[in-house]
Amino acid sequence: MHQASSYEQIERRARTRERVRKTVTYVLLVLWALIVLFPFYWMILSSVKSYSAYNSEYIPKLYTLAPTIQNYIDAFTTVSLGRYFLNTLIFTVITTGLMMIVIVPAAFAFSRLDFPGKNLVFTLFLSLMMIPNELVIITNFVTITDWGMRNSYIGLILPSVTSVFYIYLLKENFEQIPDALYKAAKVDGTSDLKYLLKVMLPMTRPTIITIMILKVIECWNSYVWPRLITDDERYFLVSNGIQEIRENGFGRENIPAMMAAVVVISVPLIVLFLIFHKKIMAGVSRGGTKG
Repeated sequence: MHQASSYEQIERRARTRERVRKTVTYVLLVLWALIVLFPFYWMILSSVKSYSAYNSEYIPKLYTLAPTIQNYIDAFTTVSLGRYFLNTLIFTVITTGLMMIVIVPAAFAFSRLDFPGKNLVFTLFLSLMMIPNELVIITNFVTITDWGMRNSYIGLILPSVTSVFYIYLLKENFEQIPDALYKAAKVDGTSDLKYLLKVMLPMTRPTIITIMILKVIECWNSYVWPRLITDDERYFLVSNGIQEIRENGFGRENIPAMMAAVVVISVPLIVLFLIFHKKIMAGVSRGGTKG
């Protein structure tokens, strides 16, 4: 009886420690979530405050009793936010599509085909990742300017249609597919293109989706290159449009209207992440697994 009682006490203590551990973990996660989400809450809250109400708050309030959507109306009527959206959508869709057309065959070639100097070429490819991005931007700027492509969609898109990192990530995923499948497909007379489209791409779909989403986010948030290559408002992207909104649209003091524009610009990326977050996690974890 005494031994059974000791076991029960040990088990009870273990359950208590486990409950305490989970409680502390959940409390810390909730606090961290509040810290991370608070800027988004403040951005949305500020966007529904009127200009007068916002500026009359000597101590900022964490709520508003008179929300308004006028700031969102101003975001599309006072400045060319719709045009910036369209430009960004065109830039993002075309750039992502062209990049996939470039990196998928490249990753397939490095992972499955045998050709002289393959390892050397791939090593040189990886070495490009060591070059500071500022040097690449300067080279691209001079090249695009010399080709007369400033203030054009081609000038915006062309330097972004490939990525050494995404080629490497996709190559690692392709190499996880057994060679036996490729050899069996070649015995059956399957072409490399058909094997790539019918076997490799479906098996690496999570990584493909992850790369596409990451590229969309990269294009949507692109700022430095569009700012350098165009000074024509007709080709501004949403990220560059925010600066134009601040300088020539609402002015430096109309923070609620600027916050409304930022909310409108941020919503597509937030929705995209919420829809595909499981695919992103699966793709990243697959990319980090070998064998």
